[in-house]
Amino acid sequence: MFAIALVELWAAVPAGFAMGLPALLVWLLTVSGALVGVFVVVVAGDRLRTWLVARSAHGRVAEGGRLRRVWERYGVVGWGLLAPLLLGAPLAAAVGVALGASRERLLVWLGAGVVLWTSALTVAVALGARAVLRFI
Repeated sequence: MFAIALVELWAAVPAGFAMGLPALLVWLLTVSGALVGVFVVVVAGDRLRTWLVARSAHGRVAEGGRLRRVWERYGVVGWGLLAPLLLGAPLAAAVGVALGASRERLLVWLGAGVVLWTSALTVAVALGARAVLRFI
């Protein structure tokens, strides 16, 4: 769970429930894994960030792209809250640093976004799993 969340929190939550883990443990492992992923990317060298951005977000962050508009309109706060949903936490960190965000503010707001979206997904999957099990 933790290792999956290092890369993608959206895959970690359903995987945790598929493994039969309790919701609180799924949430805790996913948040901690995603936060470690964000921290590593923000603190890591420029080569890793350049590779991540070039590989995954090139067209979406280019001038006039949707993610660029999110950045320009809402700044670090909006980016931190929305980007984990749109890109995944590590790539959001790489793009945020590449766009010129302060590393400290980016860590704080991406952390808030990770907690927000992990909480929402954990609740949704937990409630959905209960509803499905009632019908079986």
